[in-house]
Amino acid sequence: MSVSEVPRNAGERGLSAISLVFVLLLASAALLLLSLVFPTPARSFLFGIGAGLVALAVLMMLSEFISWLRRSCAKAWFRVRTGRGRTPCFLSDRQGRTLARAGVASSRGDAHDLERWLGALVVAPRRDISNLLRHLGHAGRFETDLGTATKYKATLSRTALGYVFWRFEIPDVAENAKDQVSATRARKGMAGQADAPDLLNALPVPLLKIAADGSIREANLQARKLLLVENAEVPPLFELVEGMGRPISDWIEDAIAGRGLLKPEIVRALVPGQDLFLQITLGRVEDESEALLIAVLNDATELKSLEAQFVQSQKMQAIGQLAGGVAHDFNNLLTAISGHCDLLLLRHDPGDPAFADLKQIEQNANRAASLVGQLLAFSRKQNLRAQPVDLRDTMSDLTHLLNRLVEETIQLDLAHEPGAKTIRADSRQLEQVIMNLVVNARDAMPEGGRIKIRTLNTHLEQPMLRDRVEVPAGDYVVVTVSDEGIGIEPEVLPKVFEPFYTTKKTGEGTGLGLSTAYGIVKQSGGYIFVDSKSGEGTTFSLYFPAHVSKETTESATVTPEKGPASGRRDGVVLLVEDEAPVRAFATRALRMRGMTVIEADCAEAALEVLEDPEMIIDVFVTDVIMPGMDGPTWVRKALKKRPETKVVFVSGYAEESLAENQSRVPNSVFLPKPFSLNQLTSLVQEQLD
Repeated sequence: MSVSEVPRNAGERGLSAISLVFVLLLASAALLLLSLVFPTPARSFLFGIGAGLVALAVLMMLSEFISWLRRSCAKAWFRVRTGRGRTPCFLSDRQGRTLARAGVASSRGDAHDLERWLGALVVAPRRDISNLLRHLGHAGRFETDLGTATKYKATLSRTALGYVFWRFEIPDVAENAKDQVSATRARKGMAGQADAPDLLNALPVPLLKIAADGSIREANLQARKLLLVENAEVPPLFELVEGMGRPISDWIEDAIAGRGLLKPEIVRALVPGQDLFLQITLGRVEDESEALLIAVLNDATELKSLEAQFVQSQKMQAIGQLAGGVAHDFNNLLTAISGHCDLLLLRHDPGDPAFADLKQIEQNANRAASLVGQLLAFSRKQNLRAQPVDLRDTMSDLTHLLNRLVEETIQLDLAHEPGAKTIRADSRQLEQVIMNLVVNARDAMPEGGRIKIRTLNTHLEQPMLRDRVEVPAGDYVVVTVSDEGIGIEPEVLPKVFEPFYTTKKTGEGTGLGLSTAYGIVKQSGGYIFVDSKSGEGTTFSLYFPAHVSKETTESATVTPEKGPASGRRDGVVLLVEDEAPVRAFATRALRMRGMTVIEADCAEAALEVLEDPEMIIDVFVTDVIMPGMDGPTWVRKALKKRPETKVVFVSGYAEESLAENQSRVPNSVFLPKPFSLNQLTSLVQEQLD
């Protein structure tokens, strides 16, 4: 450890001396100037005083220079005497003010370093310094113990220039005792890291003794078990841990210097086959003339896992909000595109050359709307709407999206058993399950391969016991998703359905895909199982109870698009929509059906229109999410004075987000965006009827 010079806080005296010299020079200059003004007798007197002050100032400057030279020589001697040793040494004046130090770490240097360092060993350091200096007297050397509470022995010696050299060291008796202990261990075959229980190994806390270069001087049994170290020699700390965001050597260097002590740091242990995180707290001790670190280790794996889960949940919440916002904006655009396309189709006959182009625009707009709906199903948690589902139709509708999810090097193979039975489930949520499984299969085959999706009927004569789950006997429709990827390790297999658990790299996986699939399948009354071998691929099997079809089945949620209304009925519609293209299309569509349309671009404008008591409004057609007041809020206000008015809510968000508000609004229906011309006019006509 290098020698550190202490700024001259005795420099207060030096500063005052320089100030006094400056004052004397100013006073002498003033007196010399006055001597030129006064008559001859006074002039001689003033000149003499001024010259005396100049001489006094010169003498003080010379004295200060000699003191500085003495201090510089003493510090140079101190550096040569201490070298790079680690034994605590100080150089002070006769009052105990520190001029230099060596072998001592300190965040800042001043004249009280000696007193501060002794304060960690004795109760009254200032008193002990005065007593030691008094005992030194005029003698050249003085030795004494600092007391029974500390092992240090203090040696004071006077230098040739009148300063005091302080040296603190452990007595030889401690060295002899240590040598005796080492010799005893060697005789018993327990040199180095002993296997026999001693005080350090008996402690229930993992402890490490670390040198300044990062090497491990000693590790107790608990630390060895935690780090899975079996050899007698423990590797350096930088070979055991990582992940601090800075070099381990810098961390150790700061701790040796006394910075960042007792501040826990979480690092990742380099233990083969384990995901182990450690919380390490460092403390500094003096061993002989060497500074060492004591590291206390705690297993922080569970804490780190909870932190990762919290970060993942925040990320997923942000992704869900982003997906909802993107879907809403896309639905507005698609509504305008498909709506104006419908208006153009009304002006062109099927034989018109432009009719085929317009139909292509309409079909692609519908495909885009389907993609947006699947994006919502993929990203957002929605309530289940169970209905009879034919898996063959669901898979056919999903094929286009699945082909976009996989790489060109991956072949998607779908096969269905003839006569497959229907199941009762939410078709959108079922699509989400299949997409999650296909995405996982794709990621498991970075070099390409084949993903097989099969549907088949099966009958269980007896209950099936598997993975601690009992599947009741009966008829089932089984969906299997198989890949030819890297497979899943046996120790990882039981954890694949746990939330936030992922084997992908950081930032690549959410850890929610399989857990979401598991929850949807269980809510649908089904079961999901996984079979995998490392290097041989993975197969997920989904068991859904077969649904017994009835002659009168409940209608689907999305009814087929109705044709144009056969009859017209005049009515007054208040259309409230903040998107101008959507508002323009809806206005033209309704007016084509003979309705009177009053437009408003926001809820506040709509309420201003309704202030006229003579204004008759039959139907409110309003967007749900708008700047300022939202749709349900302004409609409830308007219905207080017009309770018989019918309401049509339109929105690009999922219908579930409106369900609670819509239930509070009487005579209201919901039309999801994007909607066609016929869907809008038919629904408004139904409200008028």
